[in-house]
Amino acid sequence: MAGVTRSEVVVVGGGPAGLSAATELKRLGVGSVVLLERDAVVGGIPRHCGHSPFGMREFHRILSGTRYAARLEAAARDAGVTILTRHSVLSVGEDRVVAASPDGPREFHTGRIVLATGTREKPRSARLVSGERPIGILNTAALQSYVHIEGLAPFRHPVIVGTELVSMSAVLTCLFAGIRPVAILEAGDRPTARFPFWLLPALVGIPIHYRAEITGIAGRGRVEQVVFATGGRERTLACDGLLFTGAFTPESALARMSGLAIDDASGGPVVDGFGRTSASAIFAAGNLLRPVETAGWCWAEGKRVAASIAEDIAGRLPERSQAIRVHCGAGIKLLVPQEIDRGVVPLSLPDIQVRLNAKLRGTLKLSAGMNTIWSRTIDSAPERRILIPIAALDLPTGATDLTLSIASQ
Repeated sequence: MAGVTRSEVVVVGGGPAGLSAATELKRLGVGSVVLLERDAVVGGIPRHCGHSPFGMREFHRILSGTRYAARLEAAARDAGVTILTRHSVLSVGEDRVVAASPDGPREFHTGRIVLATGTREKPRSARLVSGERPIGILNTAALQSYVHIEGLAPFRHPVIVGTELVSMSAVLTCLFAGIRPVAILEAGDRPTARFPFWLLPALVGIPIHYRAEITGIAGRGRVEQVVFATGGRERTLACDGLLFTGAFTPESALARMSGLAIDDASGGPVVDGFGRTSASAIFAAGNLLRPVETAGWCWAEGKRVAASIAEDIAGRLPERSQAIRVHCGAGIKLLVPQEIDRGVVPLSLPDIQVRLNAKLRGTLKLSAGMNTIWSRTIDSAPERRILIPIAALDLPTGATDLTLSIASQ
């Protein structure tokens, strides 16, 4: 063991949520805060993004992702956070973190832990896309690393898969590098990104094919064409690359290996309104909790979870046994937090954040058994953020389980 370090709080993950949480903890007077990041540079996904807009919520100005990440790191260091890069965390317990570092294994003894390990895009294998395996098949993170860190263009005329917000980021990255996408393929019948972001491809002349499913990839050494089915027929696009975007999943391997309760719907750890996991000394924030939110949202969430940790250190958080479990019902893809606390404010996660399985119009309702305690008429597409303020809920006495569902019209 290279050494043992004692710290009041250890933050695992150096993206916007982790950096924000660490910075706020120091601002609130926590004595020693160590942030561990497996990469050589902190900043998370934004550090790969050479385009704007980032930073309006945090710094009240428009920044590129790389400048935004640098500002977050500078704020953390100025606050007194100890940032240790190239530290891959191997295990997490209630009072210790074990990591592999360039100098060998290290152990950190701590009173509180924040998991902010973020999210990742699903690779081709997880999407079950058949065909050959030539060079030129990437995801957005790899593309942005090539372009903004290595200064390389991995292809010139790729096909992009997906229309999420990150897909628009991929388009901007391509344009920055002089890459001209051939087309965008979307499995659904409408774009996933919100208006006006989904207008970008049309504005720059990139066609979008909806209800498109890839049926083949071909190429000798490098991608040469992509075959996809749409409208009952197959079409072929000549290209030199294939870029898979979105379809995020929380980077929850560490949470799983640590024995934390995992929510099947979100893929991240089960948390209460304070960001507290099933292990009372371990908190979680950012895109580990759900796929996927913006950098600004994760930054704000990390800051609020830090406030809860400071309250916990001072002995002012309620016992976790008081929490009420909320379950996904009909039409609900995921919800966060999965546990809410009766009559306690402020919360790190002040709203139940909801995503739907499909575009639905109907009545969203929260029920305790046969009794509806909250309802609202909605008309929403999938992957849109729906918020239910926890403070507005009249939680019934004695309830231990609630169900959120939507009755479509």
